[in-house]
Amino acid sequence: MNQELRSPTLETVKMVEKTIKEYSGEFNKTQLWEKLPRKVMWSTYLIILEYLEEINKIITSGNRVITYIWNPELARKVLFRKSY
Repeated sequence: MNQELRSPTLETVKMVEKTIKEYSGEFNKTQLWEKLPRKVMWSTYLIILEYLEEINKIITSGNRVITYIWNPELARKVLFRKSY
């Protein structure tokens, strides 16, 4: 079986990220997928989750619940801190 791999659009990645942020720590990946405002292919959704984990924006706990961990305010503080 030759299954075509789909690359998500930036708009789709942002939609998934926003949904994860909104429901952070509440649902597993299947439940979150069902909460998306637009339909996304399961394989595309999994690619997005993998990407968000790789860039340290989400984690998946032992009970498979997805939590949004990105903290832009902390990142700004680290980026602009003074070196001594």
